[in-house]
Amino acid sequence: MKAVRVKTAKLTHVGPSGDARMVDISAKPVTSREARARGSVKMSSAALEAILRGDLPKGEVIGTARIAGIQGAKRTSELIPMCHPLALTMVDVVCRPDKTLPGIRIESVVRCEARTGAEMEALTAVAVAALTIVDMAKSVDRWMTIGGIELVAKRGGKSGDLRRPG
Repeated sequence: MKAVRVKTAKLTHVGPSGDARMVDISAKPVTSREARARGSVKMSSAALEAILRGDLPKGEVIGTARIAGIQGAKRTSELIPMCHPLALTMVDVVCRPDKTLPGIRIESVVRCEARTGAEMEALTAVAVAALTIVDMAKSVDRWMTIGGIELVAKRGGKSGDLRRPG
């Protein structure tokens, strides 16, 4: 069999010697950026009902998860080693209970005026909101599952507007 050579994109966060590095974005223009992400936390019906009743020992889950997601987006560069700090102009996190899951679906939108995109911030917002839900409801369901965290769309910069296929 003949080997097939696949063209791969150059990794921008790896220097010539193979060491991880922060990309220099100083020559890129500042543009309006937006990123959207989503994910979910699957849980038992009993855990979802306890969240909806608001009677968990750690307090109100959905509002706390929303605030945690916003904080997560704002602190992304402190968590992801090569991520540039961004002055975010808007972060929104929505946590929607879904009895068919059962669980909570999470969506985030992040905006900024920057030289680099806000995809990591949108993804981090969803991840931190999900982790907060698990932390606050684990007394009812220790086996919740965080899943499906994905970038849905991005706008701005050289690559323009992109939306997840499907």
